[in-house]
Amino acid sequence: MNTAIKYHASPDPLPCFPLRVRPLVAFPDDRFHEFCRLNGELEIERTAQGDLLITALASFRTSHLNLRIAVQLGQWAERDGTGLATESSGGFILPDSAVFAPDAAWIRKDRLDAVPEEQQHQFLPLCPDFVIELLSPSDVPSRTQAKMREYIDNGLRLGWLIDPFERRVHVYRPGAAVQVLDDPDGVDGTPVLPGFRLDLGRIW
Repeated sequence: MNTAIKYHASPDPLPCFPLRVRPLVAFPDDRFHEFCRLNGELEIERTAQGDLLITALASFRTSHLNLRIAVQLGQWAERDGTGLATESSGGFILPDSAVFAPDAAWIRKDRLDAVPEEQQHQFLPLCPDFVIELLSPSDVPSRTQAKMREYIDNGLRLGWLIDPFERRVHVYRPGAAVQVLDDPDGVDGTPVLPGFRLDLGRIW
């Protein structure tokens, strides 16, 4: 049975609200984590300049597609065993102080070992090795593309920006131009994620 879901851009997307709070308010990393926990009905990220990016919870269709992506990455990570994967609620503090929660991410265990266990129960103070961002109706493509470049500037080794509306994947690597794949049936993570291939036939 074909269970594919067709995704269309919403004519009335939920906006992302940027709030400028500095210099009036400055959140230390632990207080920002607590602030996000207290406002669990919202998705909150922080830019390197200290602005808060606030978005309502994802729609059912976006959440479903996120799950399909995260399941594939998680299953590979369990088999591979060299790192841990996260889904869209996992926050990372980048070296430039931005706090982002990619739709899916993977980080090597040897890098995690350097982070105290107590800190691992908050936002992780590392840039992931690999991220996937999925464009949703609330996203401004140029803003998400800028976020992908910021990941790269902070040490990301591989990133995929997936556009389900145009069926495109933008591939980001350090020191390389962005590669755009039109309507691919899959995308390969080797050598950063050896043996991982995201089956986009299950996404489109």
